[in-house]
Amino acid sequence: MENALINSTLYQWVIIPLFIFCARITDVSIGTLRIILVSKGNKVAASVLGFFEVSIWLLAISQVMRQGLSNPVSFIAYGLGFASGNFIGITIEEKLALGLQAVRLISSHTVDILTMALRDEGFGATVIKAQGGKGEVHIIYCIVPRKQVNAVLKIAREIDPDIFISVQDIRSVKAGFFPDKSQSFKWRRWNKKM
Repeated sequence: MENALINSTLYQWVIIPLFIFCARITDVSIGTLRIILVSKGNKVAASVLGFFEVSIWLLAISQVMRQGLSNPVSFIAYGLGFASGNFIGITIEEKLALGLQAVRLISSHTVDILTMALRDEGFGATVIKAQGGKGEVHIIYCIVPRKQVNAVLKIAREIDPDIFISVQDIRSVKAGFFPDKSQSFKWRRWNKKM
């Protein structure tokens, strides 16, 4: 009888809260990825992830409700799992680096060198003349896969340490020149994609 009581206490105060914690980490991480896929217009993958997200959430919330107010450890596990799931979901998304980003580089000098360096490394670069607060500037506009944004930023900062940089997510691109992914990074051919 005493062994059953210990197992029941262990189950209620450790195993169930641990299950709730892990379920929340999983469903919130999936939810974070699902939201990113929705913002990029990927309907099918977002729908599949949504199914798993809500199914896992229902398992977690049913365990919290089953225990009622008698087990505050379950509530704490639920909250900690939610917070941890956000952190882990964002970390996973950063590692996956899905999609494209627009990199805008604004410089009052070194535009020719910077454009040549970017193109030599296989990046497209469009240059626009503009008027800044202190005179004429050039805006170099690049569309690159998120995994390669840091390479563009490194090149830009090496050539012009004072360059103004802005980066923005892009939902889709319809036409333009993009590197051929079948080639190695340094020696890519340029293909026009329609």
